[in-house]
Amino acid sequence: MRAPQHIQQMVKKLQQLPPARVAEVEDFIDFLSSRDGDRPLVKAAQAVSQAGLSAVWDNSDDADYDRL
Repeated sequence: MRAPQHIQQMVKKLQQLPPARVAEVEDFIDFLSSRDGDRPLVKAAQAVSQAGLSAVWDNSDDADYDRL
């Protein structure tokens, strides 16, 4: 099976880079992959913390700030 055209173009560009730059590209790809993998964890943490923080955010003392 042949890779899609855009993949082939990226491979050609990678082949023209010096090894140090290829390592940087690989690090960046790893960063993007890990960041995407963390999103469900971040969303779960936000959902859990929202209930606990609502007492801090939603109170009569801060109602004036809510109207700003």
